[in-house]
Amino acid sequence: MRFSVSSAIIACVPGVPLGVLIALKRFAGRRALLAVLTSLMALPTVVVGLLVYSLVSRVGPLGSLGMLFTPGAVIVGQAILALPIIVSMTASALSSLDPLFPEVLTTLGASRRGIFWMCIRQARGAVLSAVLAAFGRVVGEVGVAMMLGGNIRWYTRTMTTAIALETSKGDFELGLALGIILVVIALGVNALLHGVVRHE
Repeated sequence: MRFSVSSAIIACVPGVPLGVLIALKRFAGRRALLAVLTSLMALPTVVVGLLVYSLVSRVGPLGSLGMLFTPGAVIVGQAILALPIIVSMTASALSSLDPLFPEVLTTLGASRRGIFWMCIRQARGAVLSAVLAAFGRVVGEVGVAMMLGGNIRWYTRTMTTAIALETSKGDFELGLALGIILVVIALGVNALLHGVVRHE
């Protein structure tokens, strides 16, 4: 849960502003960029794991940081998985706003930062849905956690990698129990965020 929540929050930091920028600005290649982002939403986890592994391994350009098989590597990999979802869904949500909305705010004397926050506030329910979707993407993934974390007990082992490990060892009952716990946790978080979105 710590890995999943951290990676979703980290992905929001650049993801939401990028989504707002893409939604509000008209530039050449905008539609192509949105199409690429939508395609990246289905990016296989093992591909992301391989990409980050090549960067943080001992022979990689960031190997000196010693990140491989650490929680930080897992969180970075999961954040990369979540980023396209947040950017794409935020851009789609803000695209549904009235095109005159930013212009009206400008006329009323709002700064660029003020326009940015007001647009997010107007579409906050949809932005929360984007965060929820990103969290759902990372909480159940196993490829990135296995490749970058090494499945080290009490350090980088996640619920999903523990399920895979126990099932491969033949302990199907424990794997099933962990799976039920993971589903309950995911449903609880989803229900909470859906409640917030519905309220908004």
